[in-house]
This record gives sequence, C-alpha cells and structure tokens, in this order.
Amino acid sequence: MKMFIVKSICVVALMVISVLTGMQLANNGIHKIKGYDDPNFQNAVSIQESGNNISSSFLGNDISSHDIEAKKKKLEEIGAFNFFSSMGKKMSDGISGASEKLIKLITD
Repeated sequence: MKMFIVKSICVVALMVISVLTGMQLANNGIHKIKGYDDPNFQNAVSIQESGNNISSSFLGNDISSHDIEAKKKKLEEIGAFNFFSSMGKKMSDGISGASEKLIKLITD
C-alpha cells in the first residue's frame, strides 16, 4: 500500500511538472512566432498599485472599484429576486412547521 501511494505521488508530481513546462514552452513559442516584442501583447489579468490607488484590467478591460460599487447599487435598487432562494425558504419553513406539529403530536 505504501508503494502505491509513493508511486501515485511521483506520477502526480511528474504530471504537474510536465504541465508547467508545457505552458512555458507554449509561451516561448508564441513570442517566437511573433518575432518581436509587441507592447499590445497583454496578460489576461494585470494589477497595478500606485500609492493608494489600485487599478486592474481583465482581458484588456479596465476595472475599477467605482464600477463594482455602481453595479452593487444597481442590483440593490432592482431588488434582485432569486426564485430558488425564496422556494428554499418556503420549503424550510414548511418542513420546520410540520416537524414541530409532529413532535407536539407525539409528545402529547
């Protein structure tokens, strides 16, 4: 049993190393195919800190905390309704009431 666990751990470690190596080789291949360093070639996610300000971008679109706060306020104003949440609350209230009545019936 110990040998099986050791072999499994070795295989998993080898797979992780292989995946990381493949990702690095793919990145180098992309740069080699382009033939030059393109300043427009951006990372998928980037975060820059300058003093108290933090700016981030996701797939080239700038994201700020003001955008997130505006979306949060908009959702609060709309009063987003979650059907499954309300259905779950009604079911739990019904089950709780039924179990209380059953317990009272049994104990009396």
